[in-house]
Amino acid sequence: MLNELVTLLNSTWEYLLSHGPEFGGAIVDHLVLVGISLGVAVLICLPLGVWTSRSRFATLTLMNLINGMRVVPSLAILFLVVPYLGLNATSVAVALTVLAMPPILINTDAAFRNLNPAVLEAARGMGMTKRQVLFRVEVPIALPVILTGIRTAAVEVNAGLSTIENRITSRWTAQASA
Repeated sequence: MLNELVTLLNSTWEYLLSHGPEFGGAIVDHLVLVGISLGVAVLICLPLGVWTSRSRFATLTLMNLINGMRVVPSLAILFLVVPYLGLNATSVAVALTVLAMPPILINTDAAFRNLNPAVLEAARGMGMTKRQVLFRVEVPIALPVILTGIRTAAVEVNAGLSTIENRITSRWTAQASA
């Protein structure tokens, strides 16, 4: 058993050394897609999370919509996007952005809803404007919960991208060998 594991690790290492540029390019492509997807999701969901924490209407509509998107697998999202954008990196990035949005929005909403009212009142009592309260008090206090949502989204996007890449690559490989 141990001998087989050592043989497998040796052959993996040899393959990696002989295909280094391809492997490096694939890692860069993977990280770029994950980065773009997470970045866009953060840019969309942070303001929406602040809004949903302050508006009951926004909470009911957006949170239900986003929670509904949680049950759709990344491959299904990709199949919905492909007819409009084609099978390319843009469609994969859109699918992964949709996949990343729920945990970021939910955690941002929860972070801003659970702020201590006494802290906010103290900030207002010191003469801070609404903008100052938001950026100097609320965001720093909410940041750990928001970052937890981003970390969860990163894991989901990584897993989703692996699934999508596996399906697409196996399909292309099967077509190329036929």
